Amino acid sequence: MKKALVCGAGGFIGSHMVKRLKKEGYWVRGVDLKNPPYAKTEADDFVIGDLRDPYICKELLSLKFDEVYQFAADMGGAGFVFVGDNDYDIMHNSAAINLNVLEACRLSGSKRIFYSSSACMYPEFNQLDPDNPNLSENSAYPAQPDSDYGWEKLFSERLYLAAARNKGLEVRVARYHNIFGEEGSWFDGREKAPAAICRKIAIANDGDQIEIWGDGEQTRSFLYVDECIEATIRLTRSEWTGPVNIGSDEMVSINQLANMIMGIAKKTVILKHIPGPLGVRGRNSDNRLFEEKLGWRVSQKLIDGLQTTYPWILNQVEVHGKDIGK
Repeated sequence: MKKALVCGAGGFIGSHMVKRLKKEGYWVRGVDLKNPPYAKTEADDFVIGDLRDPYICKELLSLKFDEVYQFAADMGGAGFVFVGDNDYDIMHNSAAINLNVLEACRLSGSKRIFYSSSACMYPEFNQLDPDNPNLSENSAYPAQPDSDYGWEKLFSERLYLAAARNKGLEVRVARYHNIFGEEGSWFDGREKAPAAICRKIAIANDGDQIEIWGDGEQTRSFLYVDECIEATIRLTRSEWTGPVNIGSDEMVSINQLANMIMGIAKKTVILKHIPGPLGVRGRNSDNRLFEEKLGWRVSQKLIDGLQTTYPWILNQVEVHGKDIGK
């Protein structure tokens, strides 16, 4: 039986990866600071542990794993990343995790390791035009991320790639673009735009106002979590290191995203645009390199993922009460 370690298995993407690996018959060890908040983990062995501690990492990797998935990071949406209050923790915690996990993999002989980087590592100057962002993989340098979260991701990419060159590890690196779906953050200040807008519309009545940061014309693409997991596994089991984008190339404005969710909810609300943390003006996944190297492309439409995600968040609102996370 093949064995896999999922770091960050209590989080959104990590918990979905555990489920996928179990369906494939893997023995799975998961680790996180907390259990998954919305469903019992399916991991065979789930460890509550702090990956900033090198001893914990070495203990976790006392087994030799066929695949290691490194999702653990101090992260969140714009309301967490771009406010400036969390920069030290974001950089220190995530860098420490990656340094420790990589070294423990090297010592244990667990060679095949996937690292989830982020589109936030791309230069800000390539993302000023909301209609024409440039996020091809070769546009990463000269570097100028718009946040310390992006700078840490860029550092960690280079760390993993150096381990591949110098230490014989079979590293795979992907740059994620706005992954969304059920069982993700939706009210705790770390949620991203799809979850936040789903929550606001779920709470609202017809004709109510909901707040949108900025003018709503900033653009993004959003990838449903199941397609993210599929792309991640395909990359990890390929013979190519990356880095490569994993995201949707269906670009929408935040106003358009809100209108799509209104349609699903069968509600009409008024968008009240207010000042707030925004990030870059335009971002969209360039998927040409992934398709060339792996012969596969993401195919699910944004609306299809939202039609699954909105009812899940609506149910959370109904369970926890409409006063939460307004």
